[in-house]
Amino acid sequence: MNEQNETNINLNEQQFFHGTKAQLKIGDLISPGFNSNFGKQNVAKYVYLTATLDAATWGAELALGEEPGRIYIVKPTGAFEDDPNLTDKKYPGNITKSYRTKEPLLIIGEVIDWQGHDPERLQAMRDNVARIRQLGIEAIED
Repeated sequence: MNEQNETNINLNEQQFFHGTKAQLKIGDLISPGFNSNFGKQNVAKYVYLTATLDAATWGAELALGEEPGRIYIVKPTGAFEDDPNLTDKKYPGNITKSYRTKEPLLIIGEVIDWQGHDPERLQAMRDNVARIRQLGIEAIED
């Protein structure tokens, strides 16, 4: 079972997660306007969130930086939409439950005891990300 350091999470509400290597705390906002973790690392117009712990785990593992990955429980402060980088062609129907927003995400907790992917699967994903980078494929930011 995943432990969370936020005691007032309502399990009847949809939970959202954000995986990163940024060291943040409850009450902080995750906002667009910082360099992306992917592609040419352009200034991001969106922040990303997911309703699955697996997708957040990928975010925490693949984010740039030397810090350990972190998975935050977040609350959107505004409207959000399906993430077209994953839902249009890769996973029609948004089975990854991945979203993006131009509004900040409020950190309401952190998943403390999460399990990363096995090393072979993680390396395969890193190789795929590197291949995409070499091809010059960028995130959809329109």
